[in-house]
Amino acid sequence: MSHPTPPATLIDVRSPGEFASGHLAGAINLPLDQLQHSIGRTVPDVATPLVLYCASGARSAFACGLLQQLGYTQVSNGGGVGLLAMQLQRAIVRG
Repeated sequence: MSHPTPPATLIDVRSPGEFASGHLAGAINLPLDQLQHSIGRTVPDVATPLVLYCASGARSAFACGLLQQLGYTQVSNGGGVGLLAMQLQRAIVRG
């Protein structure tokens, strides 16, 4: 019997402008250039499952490595926003 996986926190590492133009419902915007300084306040528990995404997956891949260096243990790269929205069957919202 498998245990249910806790829902992951979605983190959008794109710029605030990109985030406003369309992001996954429920995602938190932590731009890559602010991630290192703001992650501890936003997600203090390093065991929290995190899925990072951006436009193509390049910035989120870099961000995953950064968070792992900071001690986060359950970090994954969700890739680009459009593909991740389809995989998770989650709406893209504006604003």
